[in-house]
Amino acid sequence: MKRDNRRKSSENEQDAGSFVCLVCGKTVAPAGAGSEHRNHCPYCLSSRHLDVEPGDRAADCGGVMEPIAVWVRKNGEWALIHRCRRCGTLRSNRIAADDDPLKLLSLAVKPVASPPFPLEKLEDMVQVV
Repeated sequence: MKRDNRRKSSENEQDAGSFVCLVCGKTVAPAGAGSEHRNHCPYCLSSRHLDVEPGDRAADCGGVMEPIAVWVRKNGEWALIHRCRRCGTLRSNRIAADDDPLKLLSLAVKPVASPPFPLEKLEDMVQVV
């Protein structure tokens, strides 16, 4: 009987939008996201490729959507860029209120930390100007 109660509780949590992250394995609930919708893990920022159009759950892929970058929308709001590891689809998703700020910042500074040229060339580039 206890097992049945746990199963019902787990099903109710899933119905409420909770999920277990495919990457870090943590249980994620919609509470704390700042909206009623949660589409990525606040701990590792990963998601799952479920939609063709936002919210339709029509994608057959089901692959892990890896966070690869952040960008700033016209209104100043940050959003994540996710790329599906399985099919390569790119998607933009708003950040959530409880997303790990260090993970977000590490994505934001990634291009600066790994520029497409040797840092030694930066001095040469500055002297030309």
